[in-house]
Amino acid sequence: MSFIPFAMVLAILYFLILMPMKKQRKKVQEFQTGLKVGDKIVTTGGIYGLITRVNDSSVQLQIADKVRIEIARAAVGGYQGQEPVVQESGNV
Repeated sequence: MSFIPFAMVLAILYFLILMPMKKQRKKVQEFQTGLKVGDKIVTTGGIYGLITRVNDSSVQLQIADKVRIEIARAAVGGYQGQEPVVQESGNV
């Protein structure tokens, strides 16, 4: 009989915390794999740029005339002018 309350707590934990985190992680993964040349993005560090090349694990950004940087796909936060897809963790 003491197993039922424990199972209920686990079910509540799953539906309130783990399931939304899983959905957010999937959304971020789809966004990062869908990046393409010509997208105007902002990084999680606040750098705005235009994607000029896409690799498996990184993208190249043009941030000014003749200035390009290479960043990890995970550092791309979202499209310019839209809500960020990648949420900051808040752990500093």
